[in-house]
Amino acid sequence: MPGIDECLLEAMRLPGARGAALVDWTSGLALGIVGESPGDDHETAAVEAAELARLAAEQHAFAPEALATPEVPEVPGAPGAPGAPGRPEAPDGGGDPPIEDLIISNRDSYHVLRFVPTSFDSSVCLHLWLARSEGNLALARIRLGEMAERLVLR
Repeated sequence: MPGIDECLLEAMRLPGARGAALVDWTSGLALGIVGESPGDDHETAAVEAAELARLAAEQHAFAPEALATPEVPEVPGAPGAPGAPGRPEAPDGGGDPPIEDLIISNRDSYHVLRFVPTSFDSSVCLHLWLARSEGNLALARIRLGEMAERLVLR
């Protein structure tokens, strides 16, 4: 089972890969970075990727039905109650992220954010920056999913 460095190096072997990072999307902290970074600033890219991931993950419209409507007593302010702050939790308390991935495309590249399931709060994602002319978005998405499943966070 690969660690962070091995996972990021594997991501960089994908055709068209320009850069990769493992980002904690609750804090914006890059846990690992390899290759180039959009705007030549790794820290800013990590914070911006985290912000996009957090926005998508906190929207009930994008979460699976089981997460969007958990069976929780309607106690005002209770986790999962209507109007309660925070993102939805898995009904079994597990560490599955609310979304699989997020893809952003522009004229010359793709950005793929793959949410990583963990044994804790699943607040990390893989960010792959892929050149549009050389990359294969479908292959990248499949491989990032495989990497996310095998990734061991220590």
